[in-house]
Order: sequence, then structure tokens, then C-alpha cells
Amino acid sequence: MKTIIKALVFTLVFVFSYTANAQKFPDLDKSPMDAATYPSSYKVSDKVVKITYSRPQLNGRDIAKLTPNDEVWRTGANEAAEITFYKDVQFGDTKVKAGTYSLFTIPGEKEWTIILSSDINVWGAYTYKQDQDVARIKAATSQGKDILEAFSIVFEESKTGADMNLGWGKLRVKVPITL
Repeated sequence: MKTIIKALVFTLVFVFSYTANAQKFPDLDKSPMDAATYPSSYKVSDKVVKITYSRPQLNGRDIAKLTPNDEVWRTGANEAAEITFYKDVQFGDTKVKAGTYSLFTIPGEKEWTIILSSDINVWGAYTYKQDQDVARIKAATSQGKDILEAFSIVFEESKTGADMNLGWGKLRVKVPITL
């Protein structure tokens, strides 16, 4: 009888300790986080710029409703996109010191306003304040051939440095960064 009681106690302790320490992992995010770098090759460790952002999906929705014209957008989903420059750069006409900034955009019909803000670690654009802008530039919109279901950012080399390309649906926005 004592053996049965010891076995029962051991089993109960094991079960309760196992469930007390079991980890509960959340489901996958509907707008997964991603990062883009320049240079983009994984073999190059000396990066100039890296952006971390979340990738909302179209899911049959209209981009114009997801990114309304003339309203500040977090440039992705969830937290505001954060861009880190590992070297001083020129963003439009503004010299920007190496560091991390939030990236906001103001969509427009023919051009977008691209904003670097000193306010980092923010969720969405709900607390955006223009007085924390470090740089603002205008970037023309264009139409791509392919439809991108997920909002995407990619860098490509240019004559003066790198272009940061934003794409969603057929919409494309090219943002020049001078190195």
C-alpha cells in the first residue's frame, strides 16, 4: 500500500510540476516581423542600414483603406518600423547620424512623405509627434508588374548609395539614401 501511495504522490508531483513549467507559445503573428539590410548579402557583416518591420497582408483588402492618403502610417503593422543606420548617411537633403529611428510614412496619390523620427520603440503611429522628426523627404510612387500580397521592403545599390524600396500590391515607393 505504501508503494502505491508513493507512486501516486510521485505521479501527482510530476504532473503538476510539468504543467507548471510548460510553456505556452502564441500562434503565429498575422503580420510577421521581417528585416531588410544593405548590403543584403548575408556574407557581408559590415552593414550600412537595417530596417525591422512587420509585414501586413492584403487578404483581399484595398491598400488605399489600409494606408489612407495624408495620414501618418507606421510603415508596416504592429510596432512602428525601426531603421538603424550604422554609419552617417544623407536622407534626402538631411544629414542623419548613425543610430536608430522610427520610420513613418504619409501616403499620397503620386508621392509619399518618408519620415525618420527620433521617437523609437513605439506601437503604431498613435503617438507620432512631428516635433520629433529628424528628416522628411518626398518619394514618388510607381506601379510594379507583380502584386505583392505582403508589404515588403528591400534595398538595392544605387549610384549614390542605396535605394530603399517599399512595395505592396502593385504600389512601389523608392527612397534614396546617400552613403
